[in-house]
Amino acid sequence: MSERIVAIVRALVFIVIALALCGIIFSIAGYSATQMFEAIIEGAFLRNGALTQSLRWGLPLFITAVGVAISFRAGYFNIGAQGQFYMGAICAAFAAEWLNGLPPLIVIPICFLAGMTGGALWSLWPGILRLRSGADEVITTLMGNFLASLVLIYVTSGPLKDPSGSGQQASSRPLDAAYRISTSYGLSPTIITIALLVFVSMWLLVNRSAFGVLSGLAGRNPTMVTWQGARLMNIGLASFVVSGALAGLAGTIELMGPNGRLASGFLPTHGFTAILIALVANMSITGTAIVAFFFGGLSSAALYLPIIAGLPSSAIEIINAAIALFITAKSGFVDRVLRLGRRGTWTTR
Repeated sequence: MSERIVAIVRALVFIVIALALCGIIFSIAGYSATQMFEAIIEGAFLRNGALTQSLRWGLPLFITAVGVAISFRAGYFNIGAQGQFYMGAICAAFAAEWLNGLPPLIVIPICFLAGMTGGALWSLWPGILRLRSGADEVITTLMGNFLASLVLIYVTSGPLKDPSGSGQQASSRPLDAAYRISTSYGLSPTIITIALLVFVSMWLLVNRSAFGVLSGLAGRNPTMVTWQGARLMNIGLASFVVSGALAGLAGTIELMGPNGRLASGFLPTHGFTAILIALVANMSITGTAIVAFFFGGLSSAALYLPIIAGLPSSAIEIINAAIALFITAKSGFVDRVLRLGRRGTWTTR
């Protein structure tokens, strides 16, 4: 089997194992594993509106996960997608506040530009530290997540605070309806178009551009890239900027789409789920789209877990954590079986 097929099969095997383990754990806890799987399937795919809701959650995850995949391909473990997602939303919210009253055709594009710029800049400083001084990007981007969370709390409690809020959760003033790109339902032709543009542009960037070839090579063999005359500094910074800009774009979509305002701690696991999606998809753009839809389905199913299985909605986070655990783990047995297939026991002709 080819390397890509091996990676896909390996991911699927571990997802099945993780789901089975969660079923066992929930059964021991007194819940029905059968009802858990029924809730996931119905909530993600079979109930009326389930596919729409899967897309609602899956499209922003896809946009963020593609950026993570670009960074991972280049060999940089940027795990700051959550912070970049927040900073993109914050910058877009400030832009909307300052431009309030101008025509939507002016405000909306500027808000998207501000969101992408905010995410890119929040990703750029860890990139510079990594490439200039060798600072570990895992630590700096993780720190960036916590800092961005604090900035979000500050702006929703201070400069952008909604004076009419209940006080139970800090939030910004709601956006004018004219600047919204979707209702609270969360899906619209505008959001679908943006996701399609991201898919096409990133697929072309990875598969049909010099940057895609060199960044993939840099992730595997940086020395070879320097032999080709390319600068690792430029490739690395570009990968960080693209990653952050896409996370900021997703944050802007959430702000101007289903949420309509900033709230302290909104979607706190979005960036980490996007990292998991990129790992499961093995940094493939097409694979990321498919896996993001799957995880969007899990998010949609969270609404049905309490109804069908009696489980709290947070059980979805346990399932995501189990998948992350197994995807990043090594299994000698599974790897040996897949190596046999790669040597010719299985064929893919």
